[in-house]
Amino acid sequence: MNFKRCACFALTSGLAALTSCAQPARPESSPAPAREEIPGEGAVSIDALRADLSVFASDSFLGREAGTPNSVRAARFIAERLGELGLEPAGDTGYLQRVPLVRETLSASSNFRVTTGAGSTDLFLWNDLIPIPSLGPQIPLPRLSAEGDLLFAGYGDKLSRKTAAGKVVVVVNGGPASLDSVARAEAEAPDKIPERLGELIPLEPAAIIILLRESLFRDYSAKARDAAAIGEPTPAWNAAESARRSLPMILLGVAREGSALLPAGWNTSGRSASLAGRRFSGSAVLERIDVPAYNVVAILRGRDATRTGSFVAFGAHLDHVGVERGASGDSIANGADDDGSGSMALLSIARALSKRAAPKRSMLFVWHTAEEKGLWGSEYFTQHPTVPIDSIVAQLNADMIGRNAPDSLYLVGPSAAPNGQSRMLGAVVDSVNSKLRRPFSINREWDSPTHPEQIYFRSDHYSYAQRGIPIVFFTSGLHADYHKVSDEVSRIDFGKLARVAEFMMEAGVAVANRDARIGKR
Repeated sequence: MNFKRCACFALTSGLAALTSCAQPARPESSPAPAREEIPGEGAVSIDALRADLSVFASDSFLGREAGTPNSVRAARFIAERLGELGLEPAGDTGYLQRVPLVRETLSASSNFRVTTGAGSTDLFLWNDLIPIPSLGPQIPLPRLSAEGDLLFAGYGDKLSRKTAAGKVVVVVNGGPASLDSVARAEAEAPDKIPERLGELIPLEPAAIIILLRESLFRDYSAKARDAAAIGEPTPAWNAAESARRSLPMILLGVAREGSALLPAGWNTSGRSASLAGRRFSGSAVLERIDVPAYNVVAILRGRDATRTGSFVAFGAHLDHVGVERGASGDSIANGADDDGSGSMALLSIARALSKRAAPKRSMLFVWHTAEEKGLWGSEYFTQHPTVPIDSIVAQLNADMIGRNAPDSLYLVGPSAAPNGQSRMLGAVVDSVNSKLRRPFSINREWDSPTHPEQIYFRSDHYSYAQRGIPIVFFTSGLHADYHKVSDEVSRIDFGKLARVAEFMMEAGVAVANRDARIGKR
């Protein structure tokens, strides 16, 4: 499951080294129960689930991070299993659908300069300034270049649009020397940076330069430089959006005596100053390298000739967060629950359905990549579907379905999706649950677009819901091992996982066998 969307931001190469999104509250972890319940219908094999997940979430896949060969290996693992089952390939190359990502790194050719009547001073990438090419998923992008007169805004003085528009605004993330240690620490906190940006961006400056104290800048610069050497993938199909970069250029810098970005005596007074006669120009250069990434797509054809061209889609994401760099001991985030559980449940559903009479409509299985990066795999699939997008009558998404209390399950979508588009689907799913030998206790707490956890927006069903497709998201909820190396196979409740897979399968079959297409209620 993807991290909570929040107001804090991340440099494309990892501003999380400086400030990170608050993580959601999580219940305490508990190991898998000693005794496993066998699903009543018996169509989903616990042994097959365990065998598949033990490979898929093993150390050999190194956390399946999107944009790495390990995620590609995970996609090929699923494709091989589908070939053994004999499902119809529905990617652009067999079962695989290429998802075009590029890896972006800041180039050493980036340049920054302050010019005065007496000459110019060059500022250097990593040593003096670090441009921020991205503020995070689904946020407009900052420009990569800027030029304008410098305006010093002290420690965050209020400015007017008339004063700031078109200027390069410099602000120190901190407070004057007169502050005591507690107040200074609060003023210098990294989480103040998004707050300052939120105040300055609407004033339409040409650029915003936020200066940090030397030690904090050095720490961040070292971490960001290491991350930039590796590079962070980004969607290549958003190139047109990237070209439209609409926000001011944003840079982090260092507040040091004698800086060309600061007036004399700034540390004492901290008051705004015009820096008359000083002009800034800067250009951040991004180098881009193609990155291999794949969705996996398969079809199980329906038996009704008049409906075989319409689909009930099952979805999960095959990626996880990879390796925790710099961690001691176990550094591999295996993602057994997130979302190894959903991915292998889909395989089990495909396996079970291939052995029984086909439903009237066809079943579409999509394993999405790069969910953890920002729902990119599902975004790409719904923008470039391998079946007509309006032929998908419903989407059932599974993400983290193998943990917590055996009979507890969250359903999200029937109320959260706009325009009531998923209510009837929710009613069908509830009806199926009521007929199970051992029904689940459904928690609907997260089924709201305004819930603080924002779960509705955090997994791949959201990409389908944006296109008017009825969705239901199945999850057993967050836990203490979420996005940690402790999300291991040994903690999965395979009895529960099999039961959730059965529930999803029967709900999908119920939708597929309906004479009428799922609609609003």
